[in-house]
Amino acid sequence: MNYEDFYQDLLPQQKSVKDGLASLQKLFKTVSRELEGGDVKNLAKDLEAMAQTVSAVAESVDAMKTATDGFDAKGYFESGEFAEQMLAACAEKGVDVRGEFPVYEMFPYRVKLDTENQDVYLDRKKVQCMRPASFVDIVKNGQEKLNKASFNAVSFAGELADAYDMAVIKYNRQKQSDIYLTNLYKILAPMSRFRKDYDQQSFAFDLARLYISGIEETKSGRKFQFGPSRVGGKAIRILDMEGKEQFLATIRFFE
Repeated sequence: MNYEDFYQDLLPQQKSVKDGLASLQKLFKTVSRELEGGDVKNLAKDLEAMAQTVSAVAESVDAMKTATDGFDAKGYFESGEFAEQMLAACAEKGVDVRGEFPVYEMFPYRVKLDTENQDVYLDRKKVQCMRPASFVDIVKNGQEKLNKASFNAVSFAGELADAYDMAVIKYNRQKQSDIYLTNLYKILAPMSRFRKDYDQQSFAFDLARLYISGIEETKSGRKFQFGPSRVGGKAIRILDMEGKEQFLATIRFFE
């Protein structure tokens, strides 16, 4: 099953309904004038035309309903066809995607497919969409909106520096040591209710914007440097200015 085939099959009926409703609107205005002006002869004729148009619209609506009732949403999801078409739409629209069925990352979003209930989740929000191309458009528009949002890289670097100083004390590390970014995230969002509003994907997106900004020091003049890690699960995946993935694991601040 391909949603685009289903969509194309219903387009003629959709157009028929649209044209029929437009005709009904015109006929209604005409009938209203005739009724007000006492033109009973033309009123009867145009009311008959309205009745025929209503019947045609009803037939098109019934055809659309029959096709929709026959859409096997459960099979569409369980077969993996939705996921396959979603990935194809990502490739076509230039949306970076990683992961495996049923959980994917479309940076900075996390996408989950619930095959049992035929639902799609964008982060924690359920998106009522079974058309892969439209869902990818939602993701892409969201990414573009996030990228256009104001961001003070220097201010964020300062917040990271403050969290870094706390981490040095908390983990009994020496100054200028490499500290895992995931540990800084726990300091920045220490409680579950904070992490609900500012999850690790949001943190990763801010890291990406800081990385892309090109700044290398805080407002106070402290320099910082990102680093990698060989420990699995510690690195945070971001996309750079060219859309290429980078993995940031640690950061250190130094004079």
